[in-house]
Amino acid sequence: MPRRIVDLSVPLEADIASDPPIMLPEIDYLDHQMTAEQVTDFFPGLEKQDLPGGEGWAVEQLRITTHNGTHLDAPYHYHSTMNNGKRAITIDEVPLEWCFQRGVKLDFRGFDDGYVATAADVEAELARIGHDLQPLDIVVVNTAAGAQYGQPDYVSRGCGMGREATLYLLERGVRVTGTDAWSWDAPFIYTAKEYERTGDAGIIWEGHRAGMDIGYCHIEKLTNLESLPATGYEIACFPYKIKGGSAGFTRAVAIFED
Repeated sequence: MPRRIVDLSVPLEADIASDPPIMLPEIDYLDHQMTAEQVTDFFPGLEKQDLPGGEGWAVEQLRITTHNGTHLDAPYHYHSTMNNGKRAITIDEVPLEWCFQRGVKLDFRGFDDGYVATAADVEAELARIGHDLQPLDIVVVNTAAGAQYGQPDYVSRGCGMGREATLYLLERGVRVTGTDAWSWDAPFIYTAKEYERTGDAGIIWEGHRAGMDIGYCHIEKLTNLESLPATGYEIACFPYKIKGGSAGFTRAVAIFED
């Protein structure tokens, strides 16, 4: 049976507005001419002119966080505990069966930037697409942020998923979610205004903190979600295995068995 794979991952790229300034990745590209000496140093007597074209290898040096690019957050990122007091698992401990399951897309592009989606919003969208959630479904949320990746306003775009909406998914057995926005929660600029108005610290990172009750992972900085139908594919998002890490990079893809 033919298989079609849709890339849902952004490239790791410097010099674009992919993250807040304090978290931006930096990449040094070392080309073949720049590294010839690295090669010759391994072999006493070897000269640069002895190499094909005088070239070494291409290599890149990165200064990044585990939350740059498309990545999978572990429960440990949200809090030191999950499942009401148990130690939160790190990215190297995430069950692999969570990371390759049936995909479901919620189209929330119509919500305003900063809107906090509710359980009722999730329920209404599932009714619209005619889908009954099953345990381990991977639920991804298409927001207004997806089309703005790399643009100056990207970090402040899109709706967020609130505690109530997140728990609605988790209580039905979902263990991996995802978004094309910078964060699963609403952009901080909007949460800060609401916090100033209410003084309620419980709204800060409320979607993430739902993992304190039920441990789960989510993918951030997805792309190309607008090309996906609501259902009819699997999503693979295996994370890079970083010992004790709060997140791992992932080449998330949607797999269609046409």
